[in-house]
Amino acid sequence: MNYSEIFNSLASRKILIIGDVMLDSYVWGTVERISPEAPVPVVHVSRTENRLGGAANVAKNIHALGLTPILCSVIGDDEAGKNLCSVLHQRNISADSCFVSSQRVTTVKTRVMSGNHQMLRIDNELIEPLSKQDNVKLCAHIFDIIEEHEIAAIVLQDYDKGVLSADTISSIVSAARKHTIPVVVDPKKNNFADYNNVQLFKPNFKEFCDGIQSVCEKTDLDTLHILAKEYMTEHSIERIMITLSEHGVFIANRDEYVHIPSQVRYVSDVSGAGDTVISVAVACLIAGLPDRDLARISNIAAGLACEMPGVVSITKEQLLKSV
Repeated sequence: MNYSEIFNSLASRKILIIGDVMLDSYVWGTVERISPEAPVPVVHVSRTENRLGGAANVAKNIHALGLTPILCSVIGDDEAGKNLCSVLHQRNISADSCFVSSQRVTTVKTRVMSGNHQMLRIDNELIEPLSKQDNVKLCAHIFDIIEEHEIAAIVLQDYDKGVLSADTISSIVSAARKHTIPVVVDPKKNNFADYNNVQLFKPNFKEFCDGIQSVCEKTDLDTLHILAKEYMTEHSIERIMITLSEHGVFIANRDEYVHIPSQVRYVSDVSGAGDTVISVAVACLIAGLPDRDLARISNIAAGLACEMPGVVSITKEQLLKSV
């Protein structure tokens, strides 16, 4: 199979990404002493950097794979929102579908780094659901995008920060079904059971067990498949892909499952690895690759992302070289 031809054929395909965007702020420095004020390290700052996080990082990953992301979200009327839009523009990703709300704050995750090690993370965010006014505006804009563009797939990127709600999810999925657009989901706890009639559902192992309120061992794949089949049947989901961290990736439909062992050679930082997986998975899905290839290639991409510090994107060239 010629993966280069397959991925090149996806060029310019439009992927609509809807969900919670974030600004990942990095403070890089060195530690040479402990503070006399408290038993904590003193970081001498050498540089700072803003990167895209959350659904914005998925958009960046989609762009790095050669596809065209359309990012739809809500940000605050604040400096962080301006910085996020600036980074999007630097990455040649449009911020036109991210509208500003005076009732929101832009989520910022500030990571303090010494060398390749994360020492501390500070989160500044508002996780309340969108106001009715903002939600109506968001949904109307999403429907306009679906009507006006030839969308190859929709990614619902949920971080429980308030952009996605049960009603919004239902409306988006209904619109996608009307236009025969596959929906791929990266869920979180609050809306976990609200994703019905989607083509690919991608929780991690903990999220899945918490979401179904059941437990099994990560290595008990037969039991995991039974639980996955029950959930797929109940929610009319075509396939579930569960990331198992050090144990790799599990993907299942209602008939069979495939397990792909971990490809990580050296773990530097797991931040953003899930964003990488969902981005590569949606590319493989619209390319029509079988489940085994979808899981294998996504797993390789996750391994590459974990080998680098911080939230990073895997380019098409990097991925194809490893595949």
